[in-house]
Amino acid sequence: MRTVQNHFLVLLLLILSGCAAPPPMGPAPTDLTAAPAAAPEPPPPPAMNLLDGCVDSFDPTVDYFPQKLSVTHASGFSVEYHNNHKIVTVTNPWQGAQESFRYVLVQCGTPAPQNIDAAIIEVPAINIIAMSTTYLPAIESLGLIDRLIGIDSSLWTTNEAVQARIAAGEVAEIGSGPTVNVELALDLDPALVMAYGAGIPGYDTHPALLEAGITVALNGDFVEQDPLGRAEWMKFIALFFNREADAMAQFDAIAAEYQQVAALAAALLEHPTVLLGSVYNGTWYVSGGDSYTAKLLADAGAAYLWADNEAVGSLPLDFESVYALAAEVDFWLNPDNSFWFSVDDVLASDPRYGDFTPLENGRLFNNNAMMNANGGNAYYELGAAHPEMVLKDLVKILHPHLLPDHEFVFFQQIQ
Repeated sequence: MRTVQNHFLVLLLLILSGCAAPPPMGPAPTDLTAAPAAAPEPPPPPAMNLLDGCVDSFDPTVDYFPQKLSVTHASGFSVEYHNNHKIVTVTNPWQGAQESFRYVLVQCGTPAPQNIDAAIIEVPAINIIAMSTTYLPAIESLGLIDRLIGIDSSLWTTNEAVQARIAAGEVAEIGSGPTVNVELALDLDPALVMAYGAGIPGYDTHPALLEAGITVALNGDFVEQDPLGRAEWMKFIALFFNREADAMAQFDAIAAEYQQVAALAAALLEHPTVLLGSVYNGTWYVSGGDSYTAKLLADAGAAYLWADNEAVGSLPLDFESVYALAAEVDFWLNPDNSFWFSVDDVLASDPRYGDFTPLENGRLFNNNAMMNANGGNAYYELGAAHPEMVLKDLVKILHPHLLPDHEFVFFQQIQ
């Protein structure tokens, strides 16, 4: 009994003294004066263009193309940069074109701009069908051969890497013109078809592809009459793959070498005369004085016989008028017959050629040193991309003392 009373007295004393157990603790009061927690820092802006894949998290304030290019020699296309897209305009898709073409290249993983009247193409493109051999050297040099899935024809390319992909079944042939194999093109599901146009419905390929909903970009490299301008279209191809940095570095090297060789020839006081072309179906076609070939000859230190003519295309002449002016010319180049390999071949075409001094003196040079079995000529493929190589060949022919160690790439002497 006493024990119970004692416990009761102890409990009573605790209550009276305020020493009862405290209630459970609640959350600590908020310190209103403390600084808020720092927000996580955004990822740094990209230092390089994205060469593969898409953006994971779009930020409209980020410039997704830190590596840009400028166009310095080509006159047929331009590019305008925005944070997540590029607007590429082809102003001269073919000779005498009255229309231009615009393409909005949108970084994959970011939204396309609104209210722009242009084709929308995601970049970097995952694959490409190339409808001209002139695109192939750039596709290879930019490291994009594995993205090539189709071409117009396998007959004409001399590019070994492309030939290997064709042989392995990794590159398909879709043909060209209005009879292009649209069904095969659709099966290939290309991200991009790069083609050329002439503005002639019965000849062009792109209308049929566009009608089928296939993405097509027109390349006007062949319209450029400046050799460096034509080569600069490698930048046009690079834009679709975000390869601006590579294209700028490669083109700058090409231009520097071309200009260095041209400077050697420009210092010369003597300029040998040059004849171009040959008879085709009764007409002798020579290049106009403002043409691509005439520009190459001028930079090589030649006196081209039709340099004063302002045409950019071919001039149709009769045999007699050419003979009257050029029978005793110093050099005869680019006879436009890829199958002339010997003097006998030349004379078999027309015995009257035997009256031209260059044939007698061994000064006829043909640009057919690199050809495939079908007649595909590297001069029109690799040479278009590398005018510095062509210029070296020409200088070696016309002024061999300037480049004594150079070995011909595209030209060979007809003997």
